[in-house]
Amino acid sequence: MTRTLSPERQPPQSSPSISRSITQTLNGSHKFLIQGYSLAKGMGVGKHIASDVFTVGGYQWAIYFYPDGKNPEDGSTYVSVFIALASEGTDVRALFELTLVDQSGKGKHKVHSHFDRSLESGPYTLKYKGSMWGYKRFFRRASLENSDFLKNDCLKINCTVGVVVSATDCPLLNSIHVPESDIGTHFGSLLENMEGSDVTFDVAGEKFPGHKIVLAARSPEFRSKFLNGTDIDTDKQEIVVTDLEPKVFKAMLHFIYRDTLTEEADVVPSTSSSDFPGCETLIAKLLAAADKYGLERLKLMCESRLCHNIDVSSVASILTLADKCHAAELKAVCLKFAAQNLAAIMRTDGFESMKEKCPWLQSEILKTIAGCEGDTCSTGEKSQSVWAQLSDGGETIGRRVRQRH
Repeated sequence: MTRTLSPERQPPQSSPSISRSITQTLNGSHKFLIQGYSLAKGMGVGKHIASDVFTVGGYQWAIYFYPDGKNPEDGSTYVSVFIALASEGTDVRALFELTLVDQSGKGKHKVHSHFDRSLESGPYTLKYKGSMWGYKRFFRRASLENSDFLKNDCLKINCTVGVVVSATDCPLLNSIHVPESDIGTHFGSLLENMEGSDVTFDVAGEKFPGHKIVLAARSPEFRSKFLNGTDIDTDKQEIVVTDLEPKVFKAMLHFIYRDTLTEEADVVPSTSSSDFPGCETLIAKLLAAADKYGLERLKLMCESRLCHNIDVSSVASILTLADKCHAAELKAVCLKFAAQNLAAIMRTDGFESMKEKCPWLQSEILKTIAGCEGDTCSTGEKSQSVWAQLSDGGETIGRRVRQRH
């Protein structure tokens, strides 16, 4: 006989817990520009040109382009393109997309993609570092060379990787959204309105009001002036600034209050000619100001912008600037680039100027080359050739070729 509990004696019921498993992809893209395609041909079947390493989903990846093909049986009939796992990993599951860009503007790109379609066996699995996905017969070489994919001896390949990840989500029944920090907006308003300002800076006749306590909190240089009592400007209500231009000082104030760059400073400077005015752009002058006033985050932001403009014609000027402003990150990038491309850099006007202003940088380039021997920075033959040219001040330097504009 089954007994039924009376309502008042029923066991208490708790709300059921909830969880869910979410499987999705962490996506990232990389654009690979291959210049000098005609010079790359003939390097040999199975030999490739590699892109820089990029990170997606916690793993590093690289694009491999084989101008003579990867498969010996094809006899250089096709070019091959692969995406390779460049970091340690086991059973990394991912989706891939390779796009050969149509440079005619018609948008007729050649696309191989795992995305937005059903895969019978699921995402591709890479077992170890060096595992690759791609196509041995990506494009028939004869057709490629007479197509709109090749323009000015240049190919453009876009790659997207989607790393598959799974996570268990246990949502809270009640949650409160916390907005992003808006402290920069509030301090920015303080800069614009200048309520309570207690100091004014005279920069080439242009006046900039400020707040000593804000400036001191952000900059060791201003802290020394206003709080430590070791500077003659401690009690001054107006300070004349003679070492910065008004637009540079304004951009520096903007960062101090808002922690961002101005729109003008955020633009990467153009270095289309060999006469790159390394110290004349706003971002370069802002780097020097950040170094003087101890604004380390601003320094890195400026270094990052300038880093995007490093090329053969500009690297010597940027290296000189980085050395002067104690910009260690930017300097390291410049030295590595110089070690890889020194034969061409030695023929630029910027290199001659660097030798006159900072002759010690030649030794630092040599040390970088020596450290790169045997790895991907350069071949031993190239390093020895460049080393000889620099060490004895040889005729190659004397026969410097002025770059054409």
